[in-house]
Amino acid sequence: MKFNRLNATFLAIGLAFFSLAQSSCSPKSTFRIHEKPITWNQERAELSLLYLKDRHGLKQETASIVPKMVVVHWTAINTIEATFDVFNSPTLAGRADLTGASNLNVSSQFLIDRDGMIFRLLPDTTFARHTIGLNYLAIGIENIGGDDMPLTKKQLKANEDLIRYLEKKYAIEYVIGHHEYQNFQNTDLWKEADPDYRTVKTDPGDAFMKKLRENLSDLKLKPVPTL
Repeated sequence: MKFNRLNATFLAIGLAFFSLAQSSCSPKSTFRIHEKPITWNQERAELSLLYLKDRHGLKQETASIVPKMVVVHWTAINTIEATFDVFNSPTLAGRADLTGASNLNVSSQFLIDRDGMIFRLLPDTTFARHTIGLNYLAIGIENIGGDDMPLTKKQLKANEDLIRYLEKKYAIEYVIGHHEYQNFQNTDLWKEADPDYRTVKTDPGDAFMKKLRENLSDLKLKPVPTL
């Protein structure tokens, strides 16, 4: 009888610890980054170094960044696979507004699907061409969506989780929408050799960024400068 009571006591204690472990770990278990690397070869590395030198005025030995900013985008492409195919080539095709500045293809470090699934396309601190004037210090997050496909609540949560993850690793000072990048033209952070090289962006829009900033308010990030 004593043996059974002792077993029951240990069983109850074990179940209590198991329940506590589940409840404490469950919020973290929903955050996962899936690795889906785009092509990084000698050609892409050389084009990236050339971009850093010619566009940002930075001569570096490696095509890397020291992140201070996260830039949130949308793809204007409907699927993960189609977006991956666009980013995968080291060289850019069919974008006359961009090829004049460099043949390096556009890309981003992260890509988030409609269901909130997060993919890492490049290592966090590997250079990617995604935001004029700011690539050298910015991690890009692309989201599947566009004007006719508003970003989802799951994407909002995934962006928040990913940015919190990045903020713990790096000295992130700003989180901006791609449509806000030109507000940095008169700051010390701006590095673009051509004063006329600009593109007009609308992604991901003020409404999405307002919600995202509200969710990240505890991080005390710096506000976007005004022009």
